[in-house]
Amino acid sequence: MGGRGALADRPSRVKSVDKVRVLKGLYAITDSALIPDHQFSAKVAAALRGGARIVQYRDKRDSPALRLKLATDLVYLCREHGALSIINDDVELAAQVGADGVHIGKDDAALNHARERLGQGAIIGVSCYNRLDLALEAEKQGADYVAFGAFFPSQIKPDAVPASLEFLRNAKEKLTIPSCAIGGITTENAQALIDAGADMLAVISSVFAADDIEFAARGLNIFI
Repeated sequence: MGGRGALADRPSRVKSVDKVRVLKGLYAITDSALIPDHQFSAKVAAALRGGARIVQYRDKRDSPALRLKLATDLVYLCREHGALSIINDDVELAAQVGADGVHIGKDDAALNHARERLGQGAIIGVSCYNRLDLALEAEKQGADYVAFGAFFPSQIKPDAVPASLEFLRNAKEKLTIPSCAIGGITTENAQALIDAGADMLAVISSVFAADDIEFAARGLNIFI
């Protein structure tokens, strides 16, 4: 990892015409509570070997130097495995490490600011919970994908707003951009989300809390 800190050889972001094609599959999300810092790269690499096509760096800690290091490592690992790198919430960090994009929520940087800062080639995802109006507005403003959920009880966000499979089916009929399902996803319930129209399955605990992360990722990847 010696050359990563310089950020000199940043991975190229996907072209706009590729976005719908590449925004599919297992979307692994890191969490500092599940991944010790010294094991971060090894665990992300395991998820990528298991077939994760997108990995999001999610870290709420106030430690800029550490966040920069880990986000940089994630971007390079994703590049090495041909996967997409997304930064949660932090547009400036995404720009600094050359990530493929950013994921924002209702309290995060405005979509138009993220687009202006990161460029047309960046992937911008928006959390829309269980609200189709937010998703339609995000699509109108140029979001590349929207995320819905929680569809099932979540250990990471136990108080998350619930969303239903019927809602996902309805949203899929109304939207032209890809949709991502999140919240308590396991091998037992993933197929129902795929059948309802989810293009991506965003998973935290079922991948990174597993004893064998690569095996867990492969188990979820069979549904895509």
